[in-house]
Parts: sequence; C-alpha cells; structure tokens
Amino acid sequence: MSSRDGGKKKPLKKPKSQSSELDEEDKAFQMKQKEEVQKMKQLREKAMGKGPLATGGIKKSGKK
Repeated sequence: MSSRDGGKKKPLKKPKSQSSELDEEDKAFQMKQKEEVQKMKQLREKAMGKGPLATGGIKKSGKK
C-alpha cells in the first residue's frame, strides 16, 4: 500500500550554521562598513535638503 503523503519527509539540505567566531580583522571590517553606511546616509540627507542640482538644460517646446 502506498501512502498519500506527498513530498519529502525531511529537507534535502541542512540549513547552514553561522560561525559565531569572528577575528579582530572581521570585527574591524564590520565596524568600517557600518561607519561608511552612516556617512552615506548623512551625505544623502544633506543632498536632499538642497533641491535639484541641474535646473537648466534643453527644454522641448510643445510646438512642432
């Protein structure tokens, strides 16, 4: 007799376990990345307050 349970009973692959051991270099690298992200956010906020950079340029007229 065959059962009506479809699919596999267990997953095909085990989920990867995260290594909790970090070297000093890894910690320093992560801190550097966080600082860079914060700097980019600050620069983005400054740029948003100023308004459009290029207002001039070629404008098309509606006439043909």
